[in-house]
Amino acid sequence: MGGRTEIARVTETKVNESEQARRRQIGTIGTVARVLIGSLMVLYGLTGGRIEVMHGNVQTGFDPLSVAIGVVAFPALLLTWQWIRARTAKTRYEATGPLATTINIAVFIALVLTPRYAPPLSFTSNAALLFYGASMLLAAARGYGGCEVLAISNWILRRDDQIGCLVLSPIDDYERRLESPHSDRH
Repeated sequence: MGGRTEIARVTETKVNESEQARRRQIGTIGTVARVLIGSLMVLYGLTGGRIEVMHGNVQTGFDPLSVAIGVVAFPALLLTWQWIRARTAKTRYEATGPLATTINIAVFIALVLTPRYAPPLSFTSNAALLFYGASMLLAAARGYGGCEVLAISNWILRRDDQIGCLVLSPIDDYERRLESPHSDRH
């Protein structure tokens, strides 16, 4: 009988995670912030930060390698990692503390700044902007309140794993306090 109870608990946890993954976790302010920031990141990533109009011709810094890495390789890498982790550890992944948040932002900064310290890998800068921006737009559409890094893989795997987000978590926390029936606002 103990085996059935354990199966029921694991199933209940999966159902709860699946319900949590479908529920809107952000409000209007968080959604608008993600749409604005995500759109700017996608635009910058697609154009390589360069849009020039000369004699009626538009030129950009569009780089197909950056696009391929940003929309295929980065999401596939995180999806693979999260899929393997979900198979080996059934619990929800939650790395939202100061250290995890710092590591997350450091990885983003390192990817975006590759043209400064590793010019041969400079394509990762625009790829990172595309990946983070597109993920942010998906997070806005789905109402996902975690860091955009896991938005795509959480959506595909129907999970609600979380990684700390330096920029958007404070916005979401503020918005939750505003909407809380127990807040001090009148």
